Amino acid sequence: QVQLAESGGGSVQPGGSLTLSCVVSRNILRFNTMGWYRQAPGKQRELVADYTTGGANTEFEEYGDSVKGRFTISRDKDKKTVYLQMNALKPDDTAVYYCLVRQGGILTWGQGTQVTVST
Repeated sequence: QVQLAESGGGSVQPGGSLTLSCVVSRNILRFNTMGWYRQAPGKQRELVADYTTGGANTEFEEYGDSVKGRFTISRDKDKKTVYLQMNALKPDDTAVYYCLVRQGGILTWGQGTQVTVST
């Protein structure tokens, strides 16, 4: 069973930056989807950013509308780690951030890391 370990959350002022990390217990090339979701209090979980592998070995990145231009997803295959660089943070970015991987129809979620943006 794959395991995910998130880190990097914390408290930051508006306009600040944070980098989240998700260490995966298996070779990340085996997953069809890897990425980040978030859930704010009283709201549904929503996409932040992910990589998805399509047919013919294609791959594309996808970002939630509210984070486009501010957040960047990346990965290090040797370190089996997926990153989320978050810049120009806003109070609305306050949420628990979850790492996700998908292999076929099997989804695995991390336990989440809290990000709080406030003055």
